[in-house]
Amino acid sequence: MGVFFCSSKGPDIGLCCALMLSVRVKFITIWPIWNFGFGGIVMSNDGINTGRRRFLTAATSVVGAAGAVGIATPFVGSWNPSAKAKAAGAPVKADISKLEPGQMVVVEWRGKPVYVVRRTEEQVAGLKQLDQYMKDPASEGSEQPEYVDSASRAIRPEYLVLVGLCTHLGCAPKHYPEVGVPDLGGKAWLGGFFCPCHGSRFDLAGRVYQGSPASQNLVIPPYSYEGDNVIVIGVDQGAA
Repeated sequence: MGVFFCSSKGPDIGLCCALMLSVRVKFITIWPIWNFGFGGIVMSNDGINTGRRRFLTAATSVVGAAGAVGIATPFVGSWNPSAKAKAAGAPVKADISKLEPGQMVVVEWRGKPVYVVRRTEEQVAGLKQLDQYMKDPASEGSEQPEYVDSASRAIRPEYLVLVGLCTHLGCAPKHYPEVGVPDLGGKAWLGGFFCPCHGSRFDLAGRVYQGSPASQNLVIPPYSYEGDNVIVIGVDQGAA
């Protein structure tokens, strides 16, 4: 395994990137890590192992292992706004054509990480049975556009789009798609997000579990589709 670190400073934030290579790569992570949390690109199809995990982490300027670059490049290329446009809150496009069921990609929008998760049919179907464990199962007191489906919290049930900041104190929750993890709720856990800062738990619709410090579900940003394979974050559905 090799590790590479680099850093640079911009007008507002420091950027740190890491490269970790593993022979048995099951998922790919490209993370710029900001001083307030993290963002970048995450592709994962095996989720979090409570034991050991193997990572491939790279700065976007680094050419990684063969095959890894081929998967990550379409997502890197979709980050088209300039730094000035991003600072002004310009919409960001995410290419989801390579995203497999169970995987997640993270893009930066207005300085915040936005999670795009391609949920499986089983994951979407399992949301209803978790209502009893949620603080706000119908998202009545949570921030989301009116045009998203209330049950799946999405325009298309398959694709979940969330602001990746915990509604407690703004840390970045981690994606844990495994089912039945004892420390995360056992039978009440069908995959979701766990905030390592203070222990808030969210399901795969971004709904907060009872007993979590966070009081609201994760925020759904304004977004829309441009064709079948591009999500535009920052533009409301029907406004384009």
